[in-house]
Amino acid sequence: MPTQAAIEEVNPQAIERARAAGFGVVRETPVLSSGTLSARSGTPILLKAENLQGTGSFKLRGALAKLAALGEQAAGGVVCGSAGNHAQAVAYAARARGVACEVFMPEAAPIAKADAVQALGATLHLSGRSVDEAVALAQERARARDMCFIHPFDDPDVICGQGGVGLELLEQIPDLARVVVPVGGGGLISGIAVAVRSQRPEVEVVGVQVQACAPVAASLHAGRPVAVDSARTIADGIAVKRPGELTLALIERWVTDVVTVDEDQVAEAMVLLLERSKLVVEGAGAVGVAALLAERLPAPPRTGVTALVLSGGNVGAGMLAEVARRHETQARRRLALLVRIPDLPGRLAELLAAIGTTGANLLDVQHIREGLDLHIQETAVQLVLETRGPDHAAAVRAAIEAAGYHEATEIR
Repeated sequence: MPTQAAIEEVNPQAIERARAAGFGVVRETPVLSSGTLSARSGTPILLKAENLQGTGSFKLRGALAKLAALGEQAAGGVVCGSAGNHAQAVAYAARARGVACEVFMPEAAPIAKADAVQALGATLHLSGRSVDEAVALAQERARARDMCFIHPFDDPDVICGQGGVGLELLEQIPDLARVVVPVGGGGLISGIAVAVRSQRPEVEVVGVQVQACAPVAASLHAGRPVAVDSARTIADGIAVKRPGELTLALIERWVTDVVTVDEDQVAEAMVLLLERSKLVVEGAGAVGVAALLAERLPAPPRTGVTALVLSGGNVGAGMLAEVARRHETQARRRLALLVRIPDLPGRLAELLAAIGTTGANLLDVQHIREGLDLHIQETAVQLVLETRGPDHAAAVRAAIEAAGYHEATEIR
């Protein structure tokens, strides 16, 4: 466990100094109102848009703070291990300060994040199966090359840098009552909690993890960092199997509560932010919204504003499209049907004509003759249709059955 001296290094004065280290590079990100979330939760909701930060996440704050603290020690270069956001931040900060940088990311790291690291001029190594393994490899590299290792979260300077988010929240929201923060290794929530509750101890700070990788609760119960087995999640930016020793101690001291959400809830939150708030937010950044929508948060304060921290927006176009497509299917605005038809000329045209009368839009059609128990004079077609919602989807199915196609199976 960390010493008391190490814990006390994360304090309001140090957070102010760390914030100053980022002046000229770190943006003061906006807080945006959300009528949709406020109405659904019955309490005023503001979104702290760290997804609009340089490099697309809050991590830039901690990286710049650490480089400032290292000073001339960083002249030989810096190295880090990360799922992507910390990697981009360190690469960006190193370039801004004229320092060489190497980055270790898991082999399955998102392509968009890996490409961004290389575009920033860092040397990229895709190694290890998890963030924890990438961090360990980066530490080995630092020792071998006499470089400075920058931990993604379990470092006082990094934590203090992230605490700048909390200082901005206090300045931007006079009636702040609660802050909801994504939790991976714990650096962001530790910095925010110390910054906010040192000045306003009555403000609640609630952390959110994904169920697929949620080691904090078990670690708090055990009184020490405890690792979990799985780290595969749509929220890859917080897929940290084991919290840091320093961050765990700070969470225990400063954080009000930690809750969890599941993958489907995170995906729905990403879509809602895209549709209603016009914000591109990655899975890790959307977990606070997911917790609110799923009613996983404790009862809100009687007065004041709840701020949800959107910690990052670095999501690949492919992932975003898949999440949106899945949402369209669940909302019945995208209808997939498997229909058996006689294998005779003109019968597919008759089916499509029946669908055309409903106003549904045909997106895709495929003949399927293998893998199904079909009559020798029968074939199947898989249709993907765009509808206006559940009622329209039901009307489309009714029209298909009225046309004589009774074996139409919906695919979900």
